[in-house]
Amino acid sequence: MMVAAKAVWCTTLLGALLFTAVLVPVPVWARDVIVRTETASVKVSEVARGLENPWSLAFLPDGRMLVTERPGRMRVVTADGSLSAPIAGLPEVHAQGQGGLLDVALGPRFAEDGLIVFSYAEPTARGARTAVARARLDLDGLRVHAVQRIFAQSEDPSGSHHWGSRLVFSPDGSLFVTLGDRYHFRDRAQALDSHLGKVVRIAVDGSAPADNPFRGRAGALPEIWSYGHRNLQGAALDPQTGALWTHEHGPQGGDELNLTRGGRNYGWPVITHGREYVTGRKIGEGTERADVEAPRWQWTPSIAPSGMAFYTGEAFPQWRGNLFVGALKHQLVVRLVLEDGKVVHEERMLSALGRRIRDVRQGPDGRLWLLDESGGRILRLDPA
Repeated sequence: MMVAAKAVWCTTLLGALLFTAVLVPVPVWARDVIVRTETASVKVSEVARGLENPWSLAFLPDGRMLVTERPGRMRVVTADGSLSAPIAGLPEVHAQGQGGLLDVALGPRFAEDGLIVFSYAEPTARGARTAVARARLDLDGLRVHAVQRIFAQSEDPSGSHHWGSRLVFSPDGSLFVTLGDRYHFRDRAQALDSHLGKVVRIAVDGSAPADNPFRGRAGALPEIWSYGHRNLQGAALDPQTGALWTHEHGPQGGDELNLTRGGRNYGWPVITHGREYVTGRKIGEGTERADVEAPRWQWTPSIAPSGMAFYTGEAFPQWRGNLFVGALKHQLVVRLVLEDGKVVHEERMLSALGRRIRDVRQGPDGRLWLLDESGGRILRLDPA
């Protein structure tokens, strides 16, 4: 009788879990999981847990990690998974919907000056906007000081969607910032007097570099690098060419991977492979146009890409030069093989884990590290 009762209780509990997860299977998590990929067996290890909506991961010179949590916290995480108390001194964030504390990156000379930059949804009297701040990080005191906002979008509409935002330093010290279109304001992605739906390039003091493509053009904001984007959630520099790659969410289909060149139009919302939510109606004019940069890869149905890194390490020599993309909706990691700026092969990995992968980074140890948004975890990939 006790066995039968226990079976009934377990069945009921499982049914409740499935119902609350909207009929999404709840995976069983072990601390170390072996996963077979096309080229190797990979061990997925849980390094840390207890984070709330982790969004970005940046490695410190000593191997520790800075991790942002979207509600507005930043923590230091040790290699053995210990979480620090929240770092003090951060500005208030608009932690609603998709907004909050977003990306973090170390300055080019962090070891000497302790400079970090971070992006966040900044609350305003009218609404909110994606902003970027710089600060000096005091690791011993667990605080930031000399906090200075160096960039903010020119418009601050209401709403809680499509902030972007990834930060990438280029070799010349300038900073690329990806910016969402704020959802209901998508037509502004084509307007050069708006920061919505753009990639911008700024100096670390917030000024626009002299060689930006639209600097000096009447009616155009000097920070703009490229335009016609929707909601850019990944950015990385090609380690061989130094070129900027980004990816962005489409609506219903049409997620894009782009080689993001200065001065170019990437189409949204005029040229897209995506369709309107619910109705499936066509958006814009079509899927291509001569003056619009075509995506180097696109995902239909959407995978909701987030986080991206080129792999250059020694742990997985067969992956060198490959591009890794996390996915939220499809809960997996995509491995892309590139040749001459084109995607020639895609592998979808780790889908059996059933985890929303928010960020992908290569660590100083040559391993791949992931932020598991679903469980508030940091995961590491090792050769099995």
